[in-house]
Amino acid sequence: MDSDRARELLAAERARVERALSQLRRTDSGEEDPADLGDLASDTFENELNEGIADELREQLAGVERAEARLADGTYGLSVVSGKPIPDERLEAVPTAERLVEEET
Repeated sequence: MDSDRARELLAAERARVERALSQLRRTDSGEEDPADLGDLASDTFENELNEGIADELREQLAGVERAEARLADGTYGLSVVSGKPIPDERLEAVPTAERLVEEET
């Protein structure tokens, strides 16, 4: 894959993840002292769900950073497992792909 296209895809992925994290943070700034136990349970569930989503988004952001590092050192588009080229179609769909499809567990 052309490095300019890879940069473009990774920048778009970074923007998507950062936007989602930002929206999640805005959602979390709600009422701190619920009126009853039902509200407390609902708030607790929502906070735990949002924290799980935030963890996944932070992992995706780390994947973008790893891909950007591989791009900088010239190994972007090569499997971190086998060193074989990752097909451009896969990188277009998943710009942070680190492995060939058959190497995924």
